Amino acid sequence: MTELRPGDASLLRKMNTQVTLRALRREGVATLTQLGRVTGLSRQTVEAVLDALRERGYVREMPPDEGVMGRPARRFGFRADAGYVVGVEVGGDGIVAALSDLNGDVIAWERAGVSGDAAAHERLESARRTVVACVDGAGVARRHVWAVAAGTPGIVDRTGRVSLSIALPGWTGVDLAGLAGRWFGGTALAANDANLAALAEHWRGSAQHASDVVYILAGHRAGAGVLIGGRLHAGRHGAAGEIGTLRQVGWEDAARELVKDASAAEVLEAALRGDRDAVRRVDRYAENLAIGASALVLAVDPDLLVLGGGHTWAGDVLLDPLRRHLAEMCVSVPEVAVSTFGDEGVALGAVRLALDHVEREVLGL
Repeated sequence: MTELRPGDASLLRKMNTQVTLRALRREGVATLTQLGRVTGLSRQTVEAVLDALRERGYVREMPPDEGVMGRPARRFGFRADAGYVVGVEVGGDGIVAALSDLNGDVIAWERAGVSGDAAAHERLESARRTVVACVDGAGVARRHVWAVAAGTPGIVDRTGRVSLSIALPGWTGVDLAGLAGRWFGGTALAANDANLAALAEHWRGSAQHASDVVYILAGHRAGAGVLIGGRLHAGRHGAAGEIGTLRQVGWEDAARELVKDASAAEVLEAALRGDRDAVRRVDRYAENLAIGASALVLAVDPDLLVLGGGHTWAGDVLLDPLRRHLAEMCVSVPEVAVSTFGDEGVALGAVRLALDHVEREVLGL
């Protein structure tokens, strides 16, 4: 008989807890018998784990099924409202915040505008107010926010600091994660906005079926994110996908040209109506997007290219010329799809990033 070494019993309890909690989250509501069958653990073990999780506030015992003869089976459910996470986009012309429970269901959104030339401290204060309004407006106690994640333009390193930002004034060097951590006195993370939008699409959007993905963010600025093997590829310094920083690609010029004498919305709306000049301008914009996108497609050879960001509401008016120009530039054109989430993708990807942290560091999953 093999003797348990010091720490083995603790490790076994942790593994049993992980298996049971995963199963309960997947099932929604389950009895001891059902969880035992799914996990392969004994009824006594499952009951002990659930009682411990209930004491920690992660599990609740549910009312028995009505109409059941005899002694009703104990039923348990995961407490998705035990804690919350916030995902926020700190963008060039606006702030978008989303409050989510521990199942990833967004229960509140909050938006605010911000000037493109706002100073860093002004942009940060706007983000803080928007996030706080989102949480307070939903009636959630601030102490129940377990993590905050922020997405923003530029290169963001692994510590959550913006190491380079061309789009936003005074943004290079901002410790976004560190500053966001002060909003609720807890854990905060930060990442590039296009990377987070790609994460959102793979989680619940247009890229759920794809393994290798190139995501193009087209809006106030252009950016890109890359998924390889279903995992975000940020690179050594967080700069993977930052092909728009290469001047020869022309993404900055393309964005400026599109709005040289009208807003992007006005140009796209005119193109939707068939205005020839607007159609030509959108075509030039799509061609410039395709130059950078094709470079990434040629490097990654992805299953899917997703077009996201604030311009995606225009649909085929932008998507069709993009597909045509990609076909001219790429050896093999991947499937091209429009984002499921549009301008909400960055905040939703930030929610996923925050949930990943909570599941790993708090729930032990």
